[in-house]
Amino acid sequence: MSARTRSLPRRSCHAVPGSNDKFLAKAPGLAADMFFLDLEDAVAPLEKEGARAKVVNAIRTLDWGEATLCVRVNAWDTKWTYGDVIEVVGGAGERLDEVMLPKVQTAAQVVALDLLLTQVEINSGLPVGHIGIEAQIETAQGLINVEEIAFASPRLETLILGPVDFSASMGMPSLAGGLQIPEYPGDYFHYVFMKILMAGRAAGLQVIDGPYVKVRDPEGFRDYCTRTQVLGFDGKWSLHPDQVTILNEVFSPTQAQFDRAWQILDAYRKATEGDRVGAVMLGDEMIDEASRKVAITLVARGERAGLRRS
Repeated sequence: MSARTRSLPRRSCHAVPGSNDKFLAKAPGLAADMFFLDLEDAVAPLEKEGARAKVVNAIRTLDWGEATLCVRVNAWDTKWTYGDVIEVVGGAGERLDEVMLPKVQTAAQVVALDLLLTQVEINSGLPVGHIGIEAQIETAQGLINVEEIAFASPRLETLILGPVDFSASMGMPSLAGGLQIPEYPGDYFHYVFMKILMAGRAAGLQVIDGPYVKVRDPEGFRDYCTRTQVLGFDGKWSLHPDQVTILNEVFSPTQAQFDRAWQILDAYRKATEGDRVGAVMLGDEMIDEASRKVAITLVARGERAGLRRS
């Protein structure tokens, strides 16, 4: 896949309905790290085939800057998947970075998309392997198979949790779609978050949380974002422009955290290479190899977000 998109941040992944000309035109002006032009749930069945041309036109004619640009096609259990891939990938040109596959149930579904993409790339004059894949985990079967899914293709760049469809798959009676349930003594999605995160990290992928459906609840959204940010997720979907700003803030380290991580790396390097000791005090904190690994992760996140040492 594109080395450019694998290394780019995905703090804010903004959903854009592929059939809505107004939203397509407005989206490039947002400060989102990633945009996905949606042919699936945001498009009515009678509009799906017509939306393909609108999406291709938006990709080819609008200025998306350096953001990662993706198209969410329809799932393999529909009649639209192959047409989405052939028409959109075949017509969009090199600016399209990724295809998002929803409702991934097995590794074989990712392999099938990989094979189809290879044929489309060859026939469209694109470099083979140019288009990356984002796999959306939205069902009980998908969660059971998520480890195999994460290693299914070298094109894979991210795993994404789809909380609303997952709730439906599990037969959960709540209509909250992944939102906190006061009656439950804990976070009932914690296992789901961690299972997807571990699979993604083991495969070297970025891991993204899905949507927060209450688009006019900024404080609730900020609180929801923290649920997965503290676990180590790389970002989350936005459904409204106001959510983009919150995501870019929540999923970025502060300048103080970034500088502290660099202090840890400097102190540990001096301790191991100069003093030849494996642990050292930095202020009132003992740091060692484990501290270095955490600091490296935080520095990488900060640099993806554009931070520099102060």
